[in-house]
Amino acid sequence: MNLNEVSISEVRNIGPKREKVLNTVGIYSVADLLQYYPRRHLDRQTIQKIGDIKPDMGEVTLIATCFESMKIPGRNRQTRLKASFSDDTGILNCNWFRGGEWIANKLIPGEEYIISGVPKFFGGWAIDHPVLEMIDNEKGATTLNQGRIIPLYPLTGELSKNSFDSRAFRKIIKNALDQFSEFIEDTTPQKILKEHKLPDLKTAINLIHFPEDDISKNIALKRLKFDELFHLQLIMAKRRANVKLIPKKNKIKSSGKLLKAVYEKLPFELTDAQKKVIREIYDDLKSDKLMNRMLQGDVGSGKTVVALLSMLMMIDNGYQAAIMAPTEILAEQHYLGFHKFCEELGLHITLLQGKMKKKQKEEVISDIASGTSDIIIGTHALIQKDVKFHKLGLVVIDEQHRFGVMQRGELVEKAKEAPNLLVMTATPIPRTLSLSLYGDLDISIIDTLPKGRKPIKTAKRNENDLSKVYKFIDEEVSKGHQAYIVYPLIEKSKKLDIQAAEEGFKYLSEEEFPNRKVAMLHGKMKNDEKDGVMQAFKDKKIDILVSTTVVEVGVDVQNATVMLIMHCERFGLSQLHQLRGRVGRGSAQSYCILHVGNKVPDETMERVRIMVSTTDGFKISEKDFKLRGPGEFLGEKQSGMPELKLASLLYDGKLMALARKSAFKLIDEDNILKNYPELRDYMNKKFQDKIQFLDYS
Repeated sequence: MNLNEVSISEVRNIGPKREKVLNTVGIYSVADLLQYYPRRHLDRQTIQKIGDIKPDMGEVTLIATCFESMKIPGRNRQTRLKASFSDDTGILNCNWFRGGEWIANKLIPGEEYIISGVPKFFGGWAIDHPVLEMIDNEKGATTLNQGRIIPLYPLTGELSKNSFDSRAFRKIIKNALDQFSEFIEDTTPQKILKEHKLPDLKTAINLIHFPEDDISKNIALKRLKFDELFHLQLIMAKRRANVKLIPKKNKIKSSGKLLKAVYEKLPFELTDAQKKVIREIYDDLKSDKLMNRMLQGDVGSGKTVVALLSMLMMIDNGYQAAIMAPTEILAEQHYLGFHKFCEELGLHITLLQGKMKKKQKEEVISDIASGTSDIIIGTHALIQKDVKFHKLGLVVIDEQHRFGVMQRGELVEKAKEAPNLLVMTATPIPRTLSLSLYGDLDISIIDTLPKGRKPIKTAKRNENDLSKVYKFIDEEVSKGHQAYIVYPLIEKSKKLDIQAAEEGFKYLSEEEFPNRKVAMLHGKMKNDEKDGVMQAFKDKKIDILVSTTVVEVGVDVQNATVMLIMHCERFGLSQLHQLRGRVGRGSAQSYCILHVGNKVPDETMERVRIMVSTTDGFKISEKDFKLRGPGEFLGEKQSGMPELKLASLLYDGKLMALARKSAFKLIDEDNILKNYPELRDYMNKKFQDKIQFLDYS
């Protein structure tokens, strides 16, 4: 019996009305119900008493009897619900300032309730908006709700509105386990369970809902977390294996003369980290297997020159190389930079832009298709239908976090023969996250900055400090340097009390820097206008560039030494770090000044403190991941990884490593899971909407 195909209507105590309510939280089958895991567990044997409450205890959980409730009229027709509870040690008041209507219907004087919340003292102990649940004293229910560790389930407004609480979930999940527990199918190979001393799935499902003690609960939790991470790593292992199975027809024979020619004329010495990565890439390109590598490096660490040298190796062996950048500005910067390094080599470097006129674009596309173009640089324009490559051997994706997985794949698929792939990111990724999201890629890291670079000095300043900040910027310009002043918005917002770029530009150019050349740059400008402003800034014809985050990625002006970020509370940590990376690219001391607005929340100030304390992108990345969680950190474009209900990418790194080792070993031994048909079928059905996974060939 496949529990994914058994409707929840088959479970006792689930009628049409309950079925409809459960559907609102994605529960349709018995399998869905059994995998609706508790958000936490409550140990009924260690519940606190009202008389034991002390100041600053944080959240408490109590069992008390309701003896009174009343509705108290308030201002603006708002009605407050107040309920009083007692146990044998004291009295607790609970208040609901909203949503009290349906809470009032649940309160029955003389009944016992579980109450969870943060107490405060105001003429007596009280909790505002507690989590409330009636204790079920019906015959046979005591074993589920009293004297044991009980599960508390995630509740939504729709569930609560229909009187569906944890008590109701305990009933129906117990019924489901009694009826269908014997049909729970365990797809994880027994040898893996034995190796990691994990219980079978039937035991784990039973214990996660109704643990006997903390030990059994943790054993169940470890098994279920392992499964989630194991399935994720199976996907990564299979993706990687698929790439390795693709016949490679673009293997290089040597590093070639082009790389040597450029390397010897570089105006700087490569760092040991850069040399190590180039060696790793060379070994990949020379091997019998396609390169599928990610290059992580902090802002300004020198990833672009590594990419160029890698491309030269391919070109010297008769292939084309393409690099896709997320913005026109960055694409043009690559074009100019590559020309500078390669001007004496006789290479044809092509820039393909969406803004090109039709005839010019047709000529460029023709050069790409005929093989006249050696290096092709562009943005999304590279994945247009009419772009055909002659002999594409290497694809480089710059700032890959700006592209979705599908866009990366579209460029790779344009090659007649599968090309080598190098994806680069200046947003360092925490290790557990990189194993999850990019576990199918080999990973190289540039963890040192080029020699001669001085660490950027970062400071926080508020509104009262701005006059001194502007004076400091003027002094830097007097020394022959340039500055960025970045705003979060282009135009003034009615909802937000912050200055915008247009308003700031007018004030700065007229009041603070009337004798300086001040220009503005933002995303709504036409491409030609943006290009003109950026070129003028690079040519030192502009002293101060007032901008939005359009300068966040890739802009390289070595003479710029000051980055002032206005209302830095409006930016995320990674974004602040990227913006800071626009300065400090030359040998002069550079500065990043974080302007903080009024009434800034504690979480924002924590971001500012992190920025001031370190310039290490990997440390900042870890902190950002912890502050925002994996969902926001990843963003929408990188979605496609399986949902994790229990496992944490942040805190389950050790378990992730075990799951990864087991998954990769399994795929190495049995690429199509021929000997594990139940696991193969599960993976195919479970993840078919997210990825192309295991086939039956």
